[in-house]
Amino acid sequence: MLENKKIAEEERAILVGLVHHRQTEIMVNEYLTELAFLAETAGAVVDKNFIQKLPKPDSKTFLGKGKLEEIRTYVTAKGINLAIFDDELTGSQIINIEKAIGIKVIDRSDLILDIFARRAKTAQAKVQVELAQYQYLLPRLKGMWQHLERQGAGIGSRGPGETEIETDRRIVKDKISLLKKRLADIDKQSFTQRKERGVYIRVALVGYTNVGKSTLMNIITKADVFAENKLFATLDTTTRKVVYEQTPFLLSDTVGFIRKLPHHLVESFKSTLDEVREADCLLHVVDISHPAYEDQMGVVIKTLQDIKAFDKPVLTIFNKMDVYEKNTFDEWLDDSVKQEMLLDLNERWQLATENNAVFVSATERRNIDELRETILKKVRTLYEKQYPYLTDFY
Repeated sequence: MLENKKIAEEERAILVGLVHHRQTEIMVNEYLTELAFLAETAGAVVDKNFIQKLPKPDSKTFLGKGKLEEIRTYVTAKGINLAIFDDELTGSQIINIEKAIGIKVIDRSDLILDIFARRAKTAQAKVQVELAQYQYLLPRLKGMWQHLERQGAGIGSRGPGETEIETDRRIVKDKISLLKKRLADIDKQSFTQRKERGVYIRVALVGYTNVGKSTLMNIITKADVFAENKLFATLDTTTRKVVYEQTPFLLSDTVGFIRKLPHHLVESFKSTLDEVREADCLLHVVDISHPAYEDQMGVVIKTLQDIKAFDKPVLTIFNKMDVYEKNTFDEWLDDSVKQEMLLDLNERWQLATENNAVFVSATERRNIDELRETILKKVRTLYEKQYPYLTDFY
């Protein structure tokens, strides 16, 4: 496993986004808000955002010379030591930007990989993350020698050590091949374990990162699954047996999705996502209090389509209704108006999901009984369809 170093000093960061023909200013501001959460999850302190408008990214420096000079002046005056770009950079772009502004530069993919490296606990997750890191590194080898030889710890430094850096592309490819074989062996073991679970209906929690999947997992299963208000709190799939009114089923919590998730990371985590692909039913958890919750839903649906896991029953669980109401309702609103607004929201999404939506608050345990009843109905329907001879289950 690539060495997971501790941050030697507090990293003060700036965030950089680019408005161009495929990204509006509104989109970029929203992406940078999420990037700030990612940076904070990795342990950085975000100081300021920089945004430039260009027809397209500069092939050599991503940004224009004037903006780079503005950034250099600012980071020098403020003692900033890290610049995080929201878009993926090439190896040569990273080198050129670092020369221009004088501090370490990483991109969104590198930041996400850094967080995954911190969060990986099991052998499978560690191999998956290491594979993704080398796949990220491979196309950047030619332009990143100086970047990779940089000494010190910190965000974006959880990569190959100095002796690995001095190897050639063939050695890195050999390492990728070895990791793929190791992951294939782990996948075989995981597949065997899944087959040995018996004839149980399998349900999987999916959703954008930090929407409350693990909290709901704890409520539904009464188990103690790690949950915190950080991105990618869960990397490893957790599966628990649940029994509602003598009807058993298996419930799995899975890694959260996110915008611009690096392709090689999705590829590396395909084995973990097998729990999603092989599930009989999906519980799509949505943070309805988030201003961009509909966009987040779109990211999840697109990812499910990409991994060929969207051809199954889906129950949409709109979580954090307590926060949504706090953010939406003014104190002066009459209760009748509030109820009418909630009714309109419910009718809208029941229509959009073909009556497959439940509104809950996991932290306040609101509507949890309705959620359990809805899940039970779906599970029993699936038993009737797939295992008609198991009449005791339904």
